Amino acid sequence: MRDSIRRRLERLTDRYEEVGRLLSDPSLQGRSDRFRELSMEYSRIESVAVGFRALLALEADLRNAVDMSNDSDPEIRSMADDEQRDVAPRILAAEEELQRLLIPKDVHDEGNIYLEIRAGAGGDEAAIFAGDLFRMYSRYADNHGWRVEILSDSRGEHGGYREVISRIVGQGVYSKLKFESGTHRVQRVPATEAQGRVHTSTCTVAILPELVEVEDIPISDADLKVDTYRASGAGGQHVNKTDSAVRITHLPTGLVVECQEERSQHKNRSRAMSLLKARLLQAEREKQTNQQASARKLQVGRGDRSERIRTYNFPQGRLTDHRIELTLYRLEAIVGGTLDEILAPLAREFEAEQLAELE
Repeated sequence: MRDSIRRRLERLTDRYEEVGRLLSDPSLQGRSDRFRELSMEYSRIESVAVGFRALLALEADLRNAVDMSNDSDPEIRSMADDEQRDVAPRILAAEEELQRLLIPKDVHDEGNIYLEIRAGAGGDEAAIFAGDLFRMYSRYADNHGWRVEILSDSRGEHGGYREVISRIVGQGVYSKLKFESGTHRVQRVPATEAQGRVHTSTCTVAILPELVEVEDIPISDADLKVDTYRASGAGGQHVNKTDSAVRITHLPTGLVVECQEERSQHKNRSRAMSLLKARLLQAEREKQTNQQASARKLQVGRGDRSERIRTYNFPQGRLTDHRIELTLYRLEAIVGGTLDEILAPLAREFEAEQLAELE
């Protein structure tokens, strides 16, 4: 473990003990805000302090074992060797766990997301690919017990979507899918290709965290243009009879969002406003990310659509993630919703980046 990380652990452990003393101070009685603030800090750093103390105890055990290995009694030396073999890997595991605990937590990790998929270059085949991507993420969501709600969509002429915007609801959705933002490329023979030639098409994917109430973005009504229109759909008594669909334009930025899935205009407006706020937050985070870490491989939360992040090559059954140079020959299973084998390495790479920053 690097000295810089150890010093950070020592400071956090000292702070943990200090906060514990403050919480037991009788003068804190009646100061509920201060008590709540300290309690939250105590809870936040407790696992680090407890883990560091456990590491120090293991290191002490290892030093004792090393001292015992110099004993004149061969039986004691044998016991010391066994102790070293047992303690050394436990120290390594404890160090790795502590370093993970030091990585700053993303406040959105446990929350819901907005998933936006748009067809790019490739015409009809790009729209079909957009449908394939949406189906891939939907199946992955089903496997995790998450709920997928389509907020708005624009169908392709020969299938798929020119654009589909959805909300995925469930615990930990953002932590799993936050690295999916970017340009996805497909190489395959389209169903409409008579001569069997491989075509290349693209889609863009954006993952936006849904805002929690405490970080709500204030928006003035004067900055909004709200239009209502009749929702399109597959028929039924309600479709095309009331202006329930809502389109909101944020005048200062030009951002446009719409929602037509709910029968209630009020619900559609609420959903559209939530999506608008998520996009405004995303724009601000992108600005900050560009300023702080423009060279990072994983543009977390930026929704960067100019960079190709992944290629799906169907003739070869190959998927390549260009950010981490990972190639898998299990394309059929992955597009069928088995995404963990590509998402887990991305998460590990991001963790490694953050650890490097800590050091």
